[in-house]
Order: sequence, then structure tokens, then C-alpha cells
Amino acid sequence: MERSKLLTLLLLLGLIGVSFSIELKPEHGVHFPVYNHTLAKILVEYNAAVYESDLTELFTWTCSRCNGMTKGFEIIELIVDVQHCLQAYVGFAKDLNAIIVAFRGTQEHSIQNWVEDLYWKQLDLNYPDTPDAMVHHGFYNAYHNTTLRPGVLDAVKRAKKFFGEIDLIVIGHSMGGAMAAICALDLTVHHGIKNIQVTTFGQPRIGNAAFASYYSQFVPNTIRVTHEHDMVPHLPPYYRYFSQKTYHHFPREVWLYNIGYGSLIYPVEKICDCSGEDPSCSRSVMGNSVLDHLVYYGVNLQAESWNSCRIVSGPHLSRYTTADNTGNIILSKDPGSILHLVNAVSGDGASAS
Repeated sequence: MERSKLLTLLLLLGLIGVSFSIELKPEHGVHFPVYNHTLAKILVEYNAAVYESDLTELFTWTCSRCNGMTKGFEIIELIVDVQHCLQAYVGFAKDLNAIIVAFRGTQEHSIQNWVEDLYWKQLDLNYPDTPDAMVHHGFYNAYHNTTLRPGVLDAVKRAKKFFGEIDLIVIGHSMGGAMAAICALDLTVHHGIKNIQVTTFGQPRIGNAAFASYYSQFVPNTIRVTHEHDMVPHLPPYYRYFSQKTYHHFPREVWLYNIGYGSLIYPVEKICDCSGEDPSCSRSVMGNSVLDHLVYYGVNLQAESWNSCRIVSGPHLSRYTTADNTGNIILSKDPGSILHLVNAVSGDGASAS
């Protein structure tokens, strides 16, 4: 019995030792973004909400996912690109005193088919503004050539005019993580917005090493959260011996995983190095789990069903709604008007569209 207790104590001490040794010290002159566990858990709840299909509840922030640590958030603009099955919102978080831009992951077909497609995405587009940087045209176009970009830019400009120079946080899950990063780079390089914070969850690789370096130069305050054996951060594939021709992650990764034995499980949040491809983080395991891609910090990051772009809205949103001839929808309102809108729709039913 005493020996068993001693072994258990030694294991606990070892686990605690790992937890205190996971953060690497930055080298002299190298900027490392600071990982904040509490902030990450708040942001993942904001990211979960963007998967909500009931536009009335999402726009008024009364949905089942719009509670907890995100209560009181005010959406300024909700963009639904029906043609490409994409969704994003821009709003103000009073508790964080920040503007938040959130992107949803793709919903256009089954997750299995989408993941399989990631294996074959080639570096086929020279990223504007910088030589040698390459991305896949699909990642670039999902933000730049859809309804999302003009909607996000309009809302960010209006929010900054109303709230002043407050923090801007851009978040996204899965394909939405790729769009979040490209959006942040666009806002920095082309619109002069500084000190943007980016947090993504289960984000795929976007471009080559030259792109990763260019991105880090302009958007250094970026955290890429990965989870256990999530397969998406492993895609498109990274080939170590073809560094100039392969996809390459930008830093800084935070890898969530569990260690332990039997019933004694201990969660670890490992802060990875500045390479973007730390071999001791998520690259140290096989990326073979869909479930690990859909749950981060215990929060479900998916819509009610895949292969569905169904949205639900009510007639009381008509005054806030504009639509183009392809059916894409933007719901927009002035900052500060959320209380009036919530009162107007309380008790009303919603209809499918």
C-alpha cells in the first residue's frame, strides 16, 4: 500500500513538473505572443456562436451558445455568404473592451470530404505584396472574393469610429481560422490597423514558409490552438525536406493534450517554439481525429449538421437586412442599439428561410 502511494505521488510530481516546464523562454530579440488561458476559453465560446443558424437569435445574442463568458456581447454586423456557405460576425465585447471578428468553418459538405480535399491543395497563388509567398487560391478567395471581406471591413471601420482605438481580436475555427489570419493580414497591411490579436482553433496550414514569415512580420500577436490528434492542423501536409515548396504554419502554436495513466489524467497546454512547426507539439502525434477537431476546451465547434447551409430568420429583422441577387445576407445595425433590438424581438417566433 505504501509503495502504491509513493508511486502515485511520484507520478503527480512528474505531471506537475511537466506543467511548469512547458513554456519556452523566448530568445533575445524574438517576439513571442503571450498565451492567456482565460482569454482563449472566452474566445472559443465566441467562435462556437458563429455556427448558430438562427440569425435572429445570433444577431440579438440570445442563442443557446450566446451565454456564459460571452453574455452581453453586441453584434454590429452579421455576414452570411449563402453562395459559398460562409458566415462571420463583427461585434463589441464590453468585458474585453474589444472588437471581435469571428469566422465560421466551412459547412459546404461532409467534414470527411473536406479533410480529404485538404490533402491535395497545391500552392498555386502568389500572395500579393510580397515575392515568394504562396497560398492556395481557395484559402485566399474564401475571404477576399466573397461577401465576407466588404462586410467585415465596413463593420470594423464603423466600430472603430464609435468605440475608438480599442483592441481588435480576430478568431476562427478550421477553415474559419485560415480566413481569420488572412483577414488580420488584410486589415494590417491594407487598412493600417495595428496591434491586432488573432486566435485560431484547429486551423489548417495556409501558405509556404515565405508566407508564414511575411504574416508573422505584420501580425505577430497570433495564437494557433491545436488539440490532441486533430487532423486539420496537419493539413495540407508539411514536407520537412522541401521547406521552400511545402506548406508551413506560422507561430505560435499552443497544443492542448492530456497525459497520465489510467484514471489519473492531467491536461497540458504546451506553448510551442517560434518555428511554427515545432516537432514536439501537435506534429509529434498522428493527426487522425475528427472529434478532436470539433471540440476545443470542451466547447463544441460545429453546426447542428454538416452539409447544411440552412438559416433561420424572422420578419422583424427586415429593417436590418440587405441581400444581393445571389441571396447573400448582411444584417447590420449601429453600435449601441442592441437593447432596442432585443426588446423588439422578444417573444416573437422565427421562420425558416
